[in-house]
Amino acid sequence: MACTRPVGIHTLRIGNGPEREVCYPHVYQIRDRQFERYMNRSIVKETQNLINTQAGDSPSTVEWMNGSYEIKNNQREVLSLSLANSTYHYHAAHPMTYIKSLTFDLKDGKKCSLKDFFKPGSDYIGRISKLIKLQIKERDIFLISEFTAIKPDQDFYVADKSLIIYFQLYDITPYAFGFPMFPISVYALQDIIIEDGPLGRLAINN
Repeated sequence: MACTRPVGIHTLRIGNGPEREVCYPHVYQIRDRQFERYMNRSIVKETQNLINTQAGDSPSTVEWMNGSYEIKNNQREVLSLSLANSTYHYHAAHPMTYIKSLTFDLKDGKKCSLKDFFKPGSDYIGRISKLIKLQIKERDIFLISEFTAIKPDQDFYVADKSLIIYFQLYDITPYAFGFPMFPISVYALQDIIIEDGPLGRLAINN
């Protein structure tokens, strides 16, 4: 495999003090400067979407807001990151948190959707849903409604040699459970992933 370097990342902040501070990543040292600008615009847009979702039409009711991020994968020309926003509204029973993730393929210069990892015509939705159902049973996860299948654009991120499928709070489990996350090894999907795509590159053992 050709030598590739990780994406450079530093933290930017918006807000007016510790009770309203949102941190998000800014990427740099990418060969394709146009794609670098696109990545940063995508990150800013998703960060703002989370703020808008939390603030709604009544920003004055927000007691505090905290935004953070985590880098999940930064190798083999695949950058995957998650943006989180936790906000507490006046008189709310508890804070509310949303997580959104972005995965970029630096080799092909694009932001990845879930379908971009898999061969055309493959039933990735059925395969992944079956593996999640198995984990729900094995981990004895209590559901608030029956799980049937993931959405075509289900939330996900990539971490080393795993595809992590996750759901928002209240989507399928009670609030107290937190975010339901389902790690799926790339090797469990190897026959349907695109060999030279992001998951295919991560599956190579060298």
